[in-house]
Formats: sequence, C-alpha cells, structure tokens
Amino acid sequence: MAKICQVTGKKGNTTAKFIRNRHSQGWKYKAPHKNRTQEANLQSVRLKTPTGTYRLVVAASVIKSPIFNAVACGLKPIPQEWLKKASYNV
Repeated sequence: MAKICQVTGKKGNTTAKFIRNRHSQGWKYKAPHKNRTQEANLQSVRLKTPTGTYRLVVAASVIKSPIFNAVACGLKPIPQEWLKKASYNV
C-alpha cells in the first residue's frame, strides 16, 4: 500500500535529516546527518454512504477539515477522485 493520502496526495518528505548531537568537542565528533523520511500521519477512515461503505487512507489534517467532515456527515457526496487508490506514478 502506498503511503499517500487519497484526498490530498500528501506523501513522505525524503529530504529530512536525522541529526544526532554527540555533545563532544572537536571536529571528528561532529554530529552525523543521516537521511531519513518523514511520513505523513495517515489514518484509515470508513465512510458510510447510501451506496455502500468506503475505506479511505487519509492524512490527519484532512480529517479535521470542514470539507471532509461535510462528506463524512452525509451533507455532500464523496468525490470520485477520492475513491481512486493512491500511487506514486513512477
């Protein structure tokens, strides 16, 4: 499963660095900067609609948004682009 939000397309940041401070003196004990990824805070959400139940993988910031809440409450229909599975398009 791709680690991408189905609503916004949010994915991991690959330019992040892991910096460890060794609290030492001298150049040879300099803090190492290793590459790491910051993944999006993805949650699995079930939306019940009159046509059926849909499971979406959504970022936590999207769950708080008023547009998503209107869809979750049934005030608006689910947009068709939300139902597509997320991919990296490689």
